[in-house]
Amino acid sequence: MLNENIKKLRKAKGLSQEELAVKLNVVRQTVSKWENGLSVPDSSMLIELADELDSSVSKLLGDDVEITEPNDLKAISEKLEVINLQLANRERNKTKVLRWTLAVVSAVIILIFIVIAVTDNFYMDWNLNDPETAVAATFIHGFVFVFVRVAPIILLGCIGGLIMTWRKR
Repeated sequence: MLNENIKKLRKAKGLSQEELAVKLNVVRQTVSKWENGLSVPDSSMLIELADELDSSVSKLLGDDVEITEPNDLKAISEKLEVINLQLANRERNKTKVLRWTLAVVSAVIILIFIVIAVTDNFYMDWNLNDPETAVAATFIHGFVFVFVRVAPIILLGCIGGLIMTWRKR
């Protein structure tokens, strides 16, 4: 009876012998031997097998297992509806995260531009004969130089991304 129960439960889950074998970390021939009654799984494997087949060990070892086939179109359509809703929610959440990320990056770029405009190259008035001050001024100047050239491109990309994600609604 164990061999028949394993076979019925495996087929009810829609698993092939190969798929079940992979989940249990055994070879396909082992599952075949169990189903043909040529061998039986050991106790620890029996527990893993019951878990994979969503069954209890006593059910595997007990009398015949009655499997009801879910051929009902209504049940299938309800499952598909649930899956579609989950996918739609996941997609909506991804879009929200992307939208917020683009908005935050845009805001940070604009804020840094404002700070650069307000400070008006304040580091140029520093005493550049002092090595530490000269290094700091060079670093700030390099950042401003690169930022002013790269940030507008990134800002335009962020704004374009925001527009495209809002159109998707």
